[in-house]
Amino acid sequence: MSALQKRSKFAVRSSAALLCALAVVGCGSSRHSHLVDGGEAMPPMVRDQPAPMVKAEPAPPPVEPRAFGSRYATPAQCEAAARGLLAVSRDNAWTALKSCVDSTRFNFTLLNAVLDSAWAEDLRVRPDAAQLLAQVVAERGGSVQGELSLLHKHKVPIFGLTAAIAQPEMYKGRYLLMRAQVADVRSEGDRPTVWLVEQSLGSVESEQPVGYSTRKDSVTVHSGAVSGDMGMLGRANLGGQISSSQREQSSTTVRRFDNVSGETGREALGRLPKPDPFLEPGKDFVVLVRFDGMRTLSSGEEEADEDAPKLPVVTIVSYHAPHPLVVY
Repeated sequence: MSALQKRSKFAVRSSAALLCALAVVGCGSSRHSHLVDGGEAMPPMVRDQPAPMVKAEPAPPPVEPRAFGSRYATPAQCEAAARGLLAVSRDNAWTALKSCVDSTRFNFTLLNAVLDSAWAEDLRVRPDAAQLLAQVVAERGGSVQGELSLLHKHKVPIFGLTAAIAQPEMYKGRYLLMRAQVADVRSEGDRPTVWLVEQSLGSVESEQPVGYSTRKDSVTVHSGAVSGDMGMLGRANLGGQISSSQREQSSTTVRRFDNVSGETGREALGRLPKPDPFLEPGKDFVVLVRFDGMRTLSSGEEEADEDAPKLPVVTIVSYHAPHPLVVY
């Protein structure tokens, strides 16, 4: 090798050595660091490190439907306890609320509490929400017309029979709530049909005694005799007595209002999936139905007659006996 070639190789090696000396990391190293604006090196990224395990919280135990409502003495206490479960489980909270409504320890009349915004989502998505509301309306005495106004104030889509008759196409398939008396039950094939007569609710005032009553009886007797000359009849004696009686009675009373229902003139034909012996004729019920449309009553002539009377046809979803005394 000539002297010129040796000198050239030496120059190349020296330049490479100088570059390695000036580099941040040695030339033979496989690790690299990245400089940030401040001149400091960012720590190397940790790879292949397993992600920390997140421990899943166990699901809350389901609420026992019958036991929950029996723990509380008042509807307000029961509803507040059910509301407290919303943050943990909406399913458990809804089951607890239904237990409060079904409780036999008290009459659940807190319709405003159920319509509160805390339960708004459940009222919107739960398939049995309309049945729960109908049951609460019955517990409050069954004044359906007044309760529908309250439901509509909170945008609850349950309507009355009057609106459905006026606009059958708009309300077809929607829920209706009515207070009705069972007039007759018949069977058309395998499905029984119930003749429903809509009722309105009023009240009658009466006086009810409270506590003890007092009575005072007195009798006064006046007697006497008269004698004298009666002329041609000679002397005579006249006698007799007069008695009088007096009675005083005092008592404390309070005014009492009893629910009285009366027919509105509207009727409907209700369908049931199977016979129900508890839906007795002559009794009032708060009935939740699904509106199926209007049916032309057959008169033996053309059924297409526009002037022929029509009757609302509904499917009975649930029914509840109204409380005989409570009224709002």
